[in-house]
Amino acid sequence: MIRKHRSRSYHTMADINIANLVDVVLVLLIIFMISAPLLQSGIEINLPKTRAAAIEEEAEGVVVTVDSLGGVYINDVFANPNVFEDRLRSEMIDKNTGSVYVRGDSAVAYGAVIDVIGRMKEMGIEAIGLVTGHAEGGAQ
Repeated sequence: MIRKHRSRSYHTMADINIANLVDVVLVLLIIFMISAPLLQSGIEINLPKTRAAAIEEEAEGVVVTVDSLGGVYINDVFANPNVFEDRLRSEMIDKNTGSVYVRGDSAVAYGAVIDVIGRMKEMGIEAIGLVTGHAEGGAQ
């Protein structure tokens, strides 16, 4: 039996099927749209308002947040009061900064924020900033 060898000819496909590409891009778009708001600062607090001028430059530092229930967070992670100083010192070393910004909810007791600031002063931290919201209306 004699076999003939047929030569196979391959033809180039001029059409590009982009349906799969569009599906993947749409899925990625939906994922990013859902996850983008979650990347914002995590602790939801109601900052007190002031008419003082806001600092224009974006400064690096550790953010300490006191929520409405008196819970203390260091860079959006809950800080146990027993290890507050150690965690804060560790975060300051990690960020290589000497600045701390305190965000306190407007409903929290005055003493809770002062207690946190006092503990930071005992640690020797001098560069402490208070974060506030901007009040509507002009200066009087």
